[in-house]
Amino acid sequence: MAKLINLKIFSHFFRSSSAGGIILLICVVISLFIANSGWSDGFKEILNLDLGFNAGALHLRYPVLLWINDGLMAIFFLLVGLEIKREIIEGELSSFSQAALPVLAAVGGVLVPALIYAFFNSGDPLTAKGWGIPMATDIAFALGILSLLGSKVPSGLKIFLAALAIVDDLIAILVIAIFYSSELNFLYLGYAGALFVLLIIFNRMGIKNLLFYLIPGAVIWYFIHHSGIHATIAGVLVAMTIPTNEEDTDSPLEKLEHTLTRPVNFIIMPIFALVNTNITFESAMIEGLASNLGLGIILGLFLGKPIGIFIMSWLSVKLKIAALPESTSWIHVLGLGLLGGIGFTMSIFIALLSFQDILHQNEAKFAILIASTIAGISGFCILSLYNKKQKKTFQEN
Repeated sequence: MAKLINLKIFSHFFRSSSAGGIILLICVVISLFIANSGWSDGFKEILNLDLGFNAGALHLRYPVLLWINDGLMAIFFLLVGLEIKREIIEGELSSFSQAALPVLAAVGGVLVPALIYAFFNSGDPLTAKGWGIPMATDIAFALGILSLLGSKVPSGLKIFLAALAIVDDLIAILVIAIFYSSELNFLYLGYAGALFVLLIIFNRMGIKNLLFYLIPGAVIWYFIHHSGIHATIAGVLVAMTIPTNEEDTDSPLEKLEHTLTRPVNFIIMPIFALVNTNITFESAMIEGLASNLGLGIILGLFLGKPIGIFIMSWLSVKLKIAALPESTSWIHVLGLGLLGGIGFTMSIFIALLSFQDILHQNEAKFAILIASTIAGISGFCILSLYNKKQKKTFQEN
């Protein structure tokens, strides 16, 4: 009986919306512990271990870390692409009235942090490229914290945050593809483009077997990886070709999305956090928080995100372009904006693309951790305290 109860608790945990965020947090703590213990060097050796093979013109031998950041993360971006397409076809982004608020709020939440970072770093050739770091919202952590509040926040606020984070991800993907690519190899791009057109033809022909998309998709990943564009973009391209519909029946897109959600949330993202948060703490890192790099990231995420989201939301409502979700107040929007300042996964990912040297990578990751922690706690406290105030006012009346 006790085993059955434990299994039910275990199953309920993994079905909850906060589970992914909690596991991510545990992996962050484990990674930081390893990086500051005697296991640090051994862990780095594992990450630098080459896996794969080379055969003639085929090059598939890379360090473990690259397989994770370019390979596994391509699956993460595939899931993000599926979510974006579903929301555009049949979800919260399927009509102008539904999409206006999260789209405009996301744009504000991207531009203001980038401008804040640029203000501090535009004159420094070593750190200027990192302007994309404070732009991104970590949807797993943000929704995980919001779910901890349960019925204390309106259900419409959760939908608003999810849609905003998806648009945020789309913008981040475009930024990575355009601004964080190396020299382009047009031959490999041509091969990838030809296969992408083939997948579109499969879609138009009504082919629903996912193997017709995923097998060529793996080859697209290979060509994109060698083209100079970051390989994770291949996941988004493939996602855009997967068939879907506006009906209640499950489409190939929805089936693949359901298949990938748990492996991505409970395996891929935790692994990414485990291998990329391994920061060895040094006293100089505290001073680094007050450097232009540290201030650009911290103020960009903690202040830029909520300011950008709040101002654009307010303008869109005042100009009658959009309306706030039912039962949602401006305090809710402020709290949501702070949760948007949790930039963890995507921010670290962009930091790795921005800087080649370990020093700047570690300074950026440390600043991201600090900013995301402050933003997450602040957002949670504001939403929780506002709910208590509302309850007290209701009881008094």
